[in-house]
Amino acid sequence: MARWGLTIPLTGVPLAAHRELIEQLPDLGYTDAWSAETAGTDAFSPLLLASQWAPSLRLGTAIVPVYTRGPGLLAMSAATLAEAAPGRFVLGIGASSPVIVQNWNAAEFADPFGRSRDTLRFLRAALAGEKVSEEYRTFSVSKFRLERPPDPPPSIMLAALRPGMLRLAAKEADGAITNWLAPADVPKVRAEIGEDVELVARIFVCPTEDADAARGLGRMLISSYLTVPVYAKFHDWLGRGDALAPMHEAWAAGDRQRANTVIPDEVVDDLVVHGSLDECRERVQSYVDSGLDTPVISVLPTGGDPFEQVRGLAPRR
Repeated sequence: MARWGLTIPLTGVPLAAHRELIEQLPDLGYTDAWSAETAGTDAFSPLLLASQWAPSLRLGTAIVPVYTRGPGLLAMSAATLAEAAPGRFVLGIGASSPVIVQNWNAAEFADPFGRSRDTLRFLRAALAGEKVSEEYRTFSVSKFRLERPPDPPPSIMLAALRPGMLRLAAKEADGAITNWLAPADVPKVRAEIGEDVELVARIFVCPTEDADAARGLGRMLISSYLTVPVYAKFHDWLGRGDALAPMHEAWAAGDRQRANTVIPDEVVDDLVVHGSLDECRERVQSYVDSGLDTPVISVLPTGGDPFEQVRGLAPRR
């Protein structure tokens, strides 16, 4: 089925105040609600609320870091939400970044590919109700078994940017979750996973016709995200290395202001959707037309009513 997702919670809106909007999402044409986990809400709590407010939505985490919870706790958190939303929960896991893992959560960010693969394999077994005793390459587990294994077990998707992780997602997960790409980038990502694997992407949408304001916000986000090494390498692979080189040079020199100003307009326009609500909706649809299965809209703050913006970005039916 055609999917159309929304990132929750919305910026600046209290969790409890989301109920009215989330109850409306299925009638508006949204099929999915996805959370994130950086330094705001945790990934699971908003989805637990949404599971009760809109029982037909598919719910997903995009993503839960594989380092910030122990394997058993991650399995318990996933099993709890899967029990609350049977057959409707997708557990998205990924390596995250050194800032989130090391600087904020006091965990070692080591061997992200291996830790993601091992966590995926552990979760497959644990969420199926198996007793797990295993010496993985990056951690070991002894005699862990969930007391409440979910029926059915949730799907598991893997955050992936470049070929190695994308191929792992295609081989061992139920889909790949990606981020910070343009519609024209989708075929290159799709080529690594094949046609039969679900591809999910968060799409940053700034619904305003003030292009200067949208680009200003977009530049701040791009310089914050794409200077992270894994995203820098991703965009090198996608072919934006030369266009983003001045940003990286300024960032490395500690000149954050210049890092923002040297990002070309065309890069911002590629990676951040902006314009009228109709223009934004059409741009999101262009990702789908390029091969994306599930666009997950992340509404950037513009000063407008975010609920009305979400309603206006609903898919044409």
